Amino acid sequence: MSAVPESWAVVLLAIAATYVWRGAGVLFSARIDPDGALFRWVSCVSYAMLAGLCARMIVLPLGGLGETLLLDRLVSIALAFGLFFLWGRRTLPAVALGVGSFVALAAARNVGLFG
Repeated sequence: MSAVPESWAVVLLAIAATYVWRGAGVLFSARIDPDGALFRWVSCVSYAMLAGLCARMIVLPLGGLGETLLLDRLVSIALAFGLFFLWGRRTLPAVALGVGSFVALAAARNVGLFG
């Protein structure tokens, strides 16, 4: 027997489950006060989780990033933050400098420029 009809049933069930929750979100969004205490708390928790994940990627990375030196990652982050605050909180130049400096430091270490 072919598993194609069962596969389509699973896909359609997943689509239905997704749209049920999206529809519920639309219905409840009209009742949520974006300046309320609950919404501010959820926002703070989500920012804290994002900051924790970013910090973990810098301090305890997995995969290929884990093979780079912590010093290279910290220097790149410091340069990116410095540019971010010096240029009026512009994200794109800061990210570009951070990534560019990280790639440059890693490449320089690969060719033996740094010990």
